[in-house]
Formats: sequence, C-alpha cells, structure tokens
Amino acid sequence: MNTHSAKFAIGQVVRHRVYPFRGVIFDVDPTFSNTEEYWLSIPENIRPHKDQPFYHLLAENDESSYVAYVSEQNLVPDDTGEPVGHPQAAMLFESFREGQYKLRPRISH
Repeated sequence: MNTHSAKFAIGQVVRHRVYPFRGVIFDVDPTFSNTEEYWLSIPENIRPHKDQPFYHLLAENDESSYVAYVSEQNLVPDDTGEPVGHPQAAMLFESFREGQYKLRPRISH
C-alpha cells in the first residue's frame, strides 16, 4: 500500500477539481474507508484510486449544503478566502480566520 501524508488539513477550505462545489474539511481517512457500494457508485471512468487520503467535507454548491467524501486527487485549495455557508459548520468549528476554520476544542482529535 502506498501511503503518504494528507495534503490538506482539517479546517481547510477546498473545492472539487471537476464538480462545482467547495467545502471545509472536518475529517480525513488515510485511504478509502467507505462502503463498496459507494465505491461502485462512482463512474468507473472517473473512479479514483483507493490508496490515497479521502476527505470528509461540509460541502456546498449553488443549490444545497451536504456532506461529501472526496479523494485527495480531486481537491484543490479554495482561494476565495470566504467561509463555507454550510449550516453545520458552526457546530464543528469555533471560528474562521484568514481562510481557515478552527475546530471546537471538545471535538478535536
């Protein structure tokens, strides 16, 4: 297995490389750690490798807010400097400063 350190950090705002959504990272898996059903639901021609970090995001697009599970290869830093409008962000994070969220102490690892 080819493991490496995560490129992105909890609290960092990122956007998807292909699809029009952005979000804040609230957890990281060192490799794919979701169900096989989820894995097979990703179209084969764009299915990422499992042996890379996968990120849990409080995500948003123009229509809704949701939780996303995204491979590292499909994320890029968000350079807008704007907070994410996800309604659960205030439950997990205590502040947003200089483009970065800070986790609430009671839920930090």
